[in-house]
Amino acid sequence: MRAAFFHRYGDSDVLEYGDIDRPAPGPGEVLVKVAGTSFNPVDAGIRGGYLSDVFPIVFPHVPGIDVAGTIEELGDDVSGWQVGDAVVGLLPMVGRGAAAEYVVAPAESLAAAPTSVPLADSAALPTVALTAWQALFEVAGVTAGQTVLINGAGGAVGGYAIQLAKQAGAEVTATAKAGAAERLRGHGADHLIDYLDYTATPVAEGAPFDVVLNLIGTTAEETDALAGLVADGGHYVGTMTSGPGQRVFVRSDAAQLADLVSRVDAGLLTIDVADRRPLAEIAAVHADADAGRLPGKTILTPA
Repeated sequence: MRAAFFHRYGDSDVLEYGDIDRPAPGPGEVLVKVAGTSFNPVDAGIRGGYLSDVFPIVFPHVPGIDVAGTIEELGDDVSGWQVGDAVVGLLPMVGRGAAAEYVVAPAESLAAAPTSVPLADSAALPTVALTAWQALFEVAGVTAGQTVLINGAGGAVGGYAIQLAKQAGAEVTATAKAGAAERLRGHGADHLIDYLDYTATPVAEGAPFDVVLNLIGTTAEETDALAGLVADGGHYVGTMTSGPGQRVFVRSDAAQLADLVSRVDAGLLTIDVADRRPLAEIAAVHADADAGRLPGKTILTPA
């Protein structure tokens, strides 16, 4: 089968596209024919070796932790799934990923794919939507009537975080570049800040907030400034930098993912896809991401 892989850590040019053996599912696993995977920043972190202490991999490594596709083969001891079922899932970080024509996935990590969007586009859902869900509700416990500041809301996690927080009944303030304003208003943001001046007093109109969700890398001083916007008894949650609150490391959760899928099919949750590229162009996608040129959530599709 055709796949993307790399034999050593390094820049985007370590990525190759060629033939490797098609995997076979073991007990509790299924073989998925991949319709699409998506690029996530963690893919570049693993490729560059920056996360080797956290996510040790075996070379050659196939990237791609998001998968959308159809079940091709069932391993032993798998129940609840049939060949031909359309599925989505967040794969183990250290296993061989979905940047391939086929991938083996733990059956317990999968949810039925949305029926209201193209199957490949469903690969834009698992990692980022689960990150938003777990940050808002497992860590911060967002409830109706609370105020939430989402810093760096223009990215994929931010789009889902706005939608989910609004559906929970929160009042949402989002910081993002001006170009994202219309999209974020469409997702339900109540207030938009084009640029957050960490040195100003007050730092953000509407402070203090019950929850501050920081989705971008910030210095220690900037992180402290954001944490200073949290109301007494509130929560600071970060996805990229450590700080005075809690950092979120997304985990696969099929039940949560199934709930998110149901929201997509009910028209309550929008999947934003900025670009769709052939899997053969994965090195260029990684290079664009490294250079800050990626336009947004990018889907990679096998030939």
